[in-house]
Amino acid sequence: MDIDYRDEITVGEVNAIRKSMGWRQDNPEQLQAALDGSAFIVAAYDGDQAIGMARLIWDGGGGASISNILSPEYTSQGVEGALITRLLDYLRGKLKPGFGIQVDIRAWSGQEPFYESLGFQLSTPERRGIPMHICLTNQIELTDKMFGQMGF
Repeated sequence: MDIDYRDEITVGEVNAIRKSMGWRQDNPEQLQAALDGSAFIVAAYDGDQAIGMARLIWDGGGGASISNILSPEYTSQGVEGALITRLLDYLRGKLKPGFGIQVDIRAWSGQEPFYESLGFQLSTPERRGIPMHICLTNQIELTDKMFGQMGF
């Protein structure tokens, strides 16, 4: 398998990956804003087809977040690890003496050992509090129930 890694991806390609995962399509304008607002993006391509993406959400301070997606047929083939490693290497390159950056990532059920193999630690309420969320929308049909297992 010859995967090519690039630092850009289109909205259409992201939505195609989301579709392959069974997730809803994101609003193109909102998705473009997310891509534009990312500190760093790495996309994986198999030939001309985008198969995965990881983006770094970071403002230059001490906290960052990684959001990533991968077409299911490429799971357990090293692609996701390569995407995450590239983002972590980018951040390591930004560290100055005395700096520290806490990087958060969302592990879905069963992914914990994989992320631990990359150096992440399981957050516990005693160490980090309890993760919470709210889904904001001006469309009544987009309720939290619909977001269920959709990457939010």
